[in-house]
Amino acid sequence: MTDSSPAPAEAAPPVAAPHPPGHGWKLVLGSIGVVYGDIGTSPLYALRESLHAAGRDVLRPEEVIGVISLLIWTLILIVTVKYVLLIMRADNRGEGGTLSLVALVQQAMKRRPAWLLGIGVVGISLFFGDAMITPAMSVLSAVEGLSLVAPHFQPFVIPTTLLIILGLFFAQYQGTERVSVFFGPIMTVWFLVMAGMGLWHMSDDTRVLAALNPVNAVGFLVENGLASLIVLGSVFLAVTGGEALYADMGHFGRRPIRIAWGLLVFPALTLSYLGQGAMVLAHPETAHNPFFLMAPGWALLPLVLLATAATVIASQAVISGAFSMMQQATQMGLLPRLEIQHTSETQYGQIYLPKVNLILAVGVILLVLAFGSSSDLAAAYGIAVTGDMVITSVLAFVLFYRAWKWPLVLVVAVVAPILTLELLFLAANATKIADGGYVPILMALTICLLMWTWVRGTAHVQRKARMGMVSVETLIGMLKKSHPITCPGTAVFLTSDPDMAPSALMHNLKHNRVLHKQNFIVTVGVAPTPRVRDADRLVIQRLSEEFVKVRMTFGYMEQPNVPKALALARKQGEKFDIMSTSFFLNRRSFRSARGQGLPNWQERVYIAMTKSAADATDFYCLPSNRVVEMGQQMTI
Repeated sequence: MTDSSPAPAEAAPPVAAPHPPGHGWKLVLGSIGVVYGDIGTSPLYALRESLHAAGRDVLRPEEVIGVISLLIWTLILIVTVKYVLLIMRADNRGEGGTLSLVALVQQAMKRRPAWLLGIGVVGISLFFGDAMITPAMSVLSAVEGLSLVAPHFQPFVIPTTLLIILGLFFAQYQGTERVSVFFGPIMTVWFLVMAGMGLWHMSDDTRVLAALNPVNAVGFLVENGLASLIVLGSVFLAVTGGEALYADMGHFGRRPIRIAWGLLVFPALTLSYLGQGAMVLAHPETAHNPFFLMAPGWALLPLVLLATAATVIASQAVISGAFSMMQQATQMGLLPRLEIQHTSETQYGQIYLPKVNLILAVGVILLVLAFGSSSDLAAAYGIAVTGDMVITSVLAFVLFYRAWKWPLVLVVAVVAPILTLELLFLAANATKIADGGYVPILMALTICLLMWTWVRGTAHVQRKARMGMVSVETLIGMLKKSHPITCPGTAVFLTSDPDMAPSALMHNLKHNRVLHKQNFIVTVGVAPTPRVRDADRLVIQRLSEEFVKVRMTFGYMEQPNVPKALALARKQGEKFDIMSTSFFLNRRSFRSARGQGLPNWQERVYIAMTKSAADATDFYCLPSNRVVEMGQQMTI
């Protein structure tokens, strides 16, 4: 168990992500394949569900134009203005995402209040719920297109979808490096095809160009009043995946993501919605599936296959994002240790989490079986992303005001309109709770409950453990009088409380009556930054001739490699042989005791979570042949 409460750091100005010079267009191509996979597949269903939500079989032309205008201006306000122009300026030493924004706010406030931690937990939980729904929704939408090619294929839509999803999750252990080289080119073709089809059909009815005027979007909302909330809930499907621009900024950099959006992605999405709208205006009967019906008969099958490839890429991107998010949550002490496998020797951040992958796979399969179609699943889609976007705006408000020192009037003028629009979308998605919106809410509540239990249980265990411990200074004084047997070599004791003598050390003295010649008391902490320089990795304090206190600090996106970090101590004058060093761990087992701390149900959940934690030897990259584990039973 490690210290998971990083010390407050000084607020740092935005620092650009370090990317190799001369590889700008490769990064642009990579961002097209990974960052825009989710939002790039939204034309498959966004307009279809928005028209369906309007509630009439045949809509008036001004209503169709109003819906198209809502789609386009939602892209402009939420994605272009909020994320591309504003939020992407808030990078935490090159990294983005909800936890990076939480870390930036924490640095500005010089502390981590409970409400800030709570917002981070909710944001993670909502993102994880979205990571389950996206593969189910996207792949289902693409495979359903096959029923247009061959109507008799309809009974095989669900089995085919499940086979694709099973293959996708089964392949995760190999990592994404092997296939990611194809992501950019495939998605580039996808966007070009969308743009081409949109241009081709815009001549069907040029009245659709009126959708570029935001007055038509506002007019639709005013004319329909509260009834327009139902339509807005479906319109929001157009920007699901927009948060990926910020979350994946550390992989590609701010500039490549902005270039990809401005030159290809946004124009392609806009042309696709205009083309679909023009076709629906000219041929209202196509409203039930406007995207696929834009293609001529001979191109329908290739389009369905391309759409399937695009949705698999979109799913891969959100799955990889879930892996990164869970790794960050583990590093910040919000979850027990998770097994993390690095799948690439050349690309940092390519990781695979077996337990997270299994949970996602089971969740996606259950969603496909429970809802059965993308139209039914659309009711569950959107509320998680909307909630995550609202959280981002709230954190951005605090960041702009407290860290960047913007005048309050300017902060309100910039953030308030966007936050108001997002709250409107949140209210619109809330109307779909009974029809399926409860699914991501239940997912998020479950994850929040688990994280809260882990944080609360860990704090309780640390308080109780401290009660029966002696301080390191007291132990050093006692050893000067008792003079235990000293054996050669170095012992490293990992502990979460650097001021108290580690339990493994006390057990070793009590049962073996042996003290190593040199003893390192090591605490592993997590900084509110993605990575930590080697120069700032260690803080060493020599307590006596035999004892050295070491605090190691890792970024929340780093794998804590204790032996590698410990080797840096030699550069600071500590003399020891890392190859003859033994690592001592304290393995706790827990028993529940009623009325002594947590509620009984929460104790049981916490104990179950401790049993599911990954082995500390692997988590801290310790050499297994030099690890000694000391058992301890504790009643909580």
